[in-house]
Amino acid sequence: MEIHLSIIVPFYNEENRLRLSLPLILAFIRQQPFVTELILSNDGSTDHSMAVVSEILKNESYRVLSEPVNQGKGNAVKRGMLAAQGRYVLFSDADLSTPLEEILRFIPYFDKGYDIVIGSRSLASSKVEVHQNALRELMGRVFNLSAQCLTFKNIRDSQCGFKCFTQSAARALFSLQQIPGFAFDAEILYLAQKMGYRIQEEPVLWRNETQSRVKLFSDPIKMFWDLLRIRWIHRRNH
Repeated sequence: MEIHLSIIVPFYNEENRLRLSLPLILAFIRQQPFVTELILSNDGSTDHSMAVVSEILKNESYRVLSEPVNQGKGNAVKRGMLAAQGRYVLFSDADLSTPLEEILRFIPYFDKGYDIVIGSRSLASSKVEVHQNALRELMGRVFNLSAQCLTFKNIRDSQCGFKCFTQSAARALFSLQQIPGFAFDAEILYLAQKMGYRIQEEPVLWRNETQSRVKLFSDPIKMFWDLLRIRWIHRRNH
């Protein structure tokens, strides 16, 4: 039977979040009329994340892809996206800041010829129920403006962790990805525009999770440096 949707969930030391989110993921999968696969991408967790996964999913169908040491969110997402077998491939943050039900509004865009649909917190009709603190929101806006100058164009929110791709687009783009950290989204969107894929930026419901994995000062510096690297790395691609 054809897999309609693949859900990729990257995680690193997320035992508390997974304890809450995995039952919600299972409930979503069971409610759908189509076949869905769940792929968990473990980025070298050293806590009890894997024990939580085994406990909650012991009678379920799923796959875990594991790295022995932490290599970065981008690397974890890439592994899952390239392993997916679904017609459509979604990656979602482990905290489910955007509820999985939002994907049901995304899928019709693929029937209209879009290759990628990305969640956005920055459109007029986006529903941000719990905001980040003011400093994080400001830094996010500065990063997006920098990314628009250096990489992709006309995308309001590149960093929302809720993006869906056709299988062919996912394999083509993530096979070229080289940024292992948080700036991988900008790299993927840059490549997608460069390669002519059609992208729809769609407003989503979003509730900020206060325990962000992004370090407030060191990670933005790394991410800005990665923006400079993206154009250099891919200067010969298409």
